[in-house]
Amino acid sequence: MSSFPVREDDVINLAEQIIAGATAHPGDFPSLTPALITQLTGELDGFREARTDQESTKGQLKIATVTKEDGFDNLVTMMKNFLKKAEVDCTTLPENLAEIGWGTRNAPTPIQSPTAPTNLHPVAEGVGEIWMNWDKPANDSNRPVRNFVIERHDQQQAGFGPWNLVATSYDTEIHLVGQPTEVRVEFRVKAANAAGESMPSNTVSVVLP
Repeated sequence: MSSFPVREDDVINLAEQIIAGATAHPGDFPSLTPALITQLTGELDGFREARTDQESTKGQLKIATVTKEDGFDNLVTMMKNFLKKAEVDCTTLPENLAEIGWGTRNAPTPIQSPTAPTNLHPVAEGVGEIWMNWDKPANDSNRPVRNFVIERHDQQQAGFGPWNLVATSYDTEIHLVGQPTEVRVEFRVKAANAAGESMPSNTVSVVLP
C-alpha cells in the first residue's frame, strides 16, 4: 500500500488522479459517488485558490517591506539634513536645538592608552625559542588596543640590563626565535595604541637551552 504524500504538490497530484480515475471508472469505485467527487473537486479548487492568494500576499508583503525600508531610509536622510541645517542656524546659540528635540554635540573623548595585559606565561621552549601567550586588557572603548609590544632584558653581572623591544604582535601570542641561551632572561608585554603604551604585564623569567 502506498504511503500518503507529504509535499503539497504531491498531494495535489494525487487528488487529481483520484478525481480523474473515479470519474473515468465509476464501476470500479461505486463508493466514490459523483457527489463525493464533486465535493473533492471543490476542496481541491479551494485549496489552489488559497495557495495562489498566499503567494500573492507574500509578494505584496515583500513589496510593502521594501517600500517601508526605503521610506525609513529617506526619512532618516531628510531628518539628518534638517538637523545639520539647524546646527548651522544655532551656531551661536546651540541650546536652541532643544526646541526641535536635538542637542549640542558632545565633545569627543580623547583616546587613552590601554591598561596592562595580564597572565603572561610561557607555553613551550626550544633552543633559543620560546612560545608565550597572555590575556588582553579588559574591553574599554576609550582604551582600544592596536597591538602588543614584547620586551626583554637579560641577566648581567651587575643584575639585569635595560628592557629592549624584541617584537610586536597583533594577537595575544608570540613565537620568538634567536633568543639568548643559557642565561636568565625576562620577558614582559605592553598593550599599545595611538595614545601610547600601557603599563607592563607580569614578567616571565626563563633560561633557554
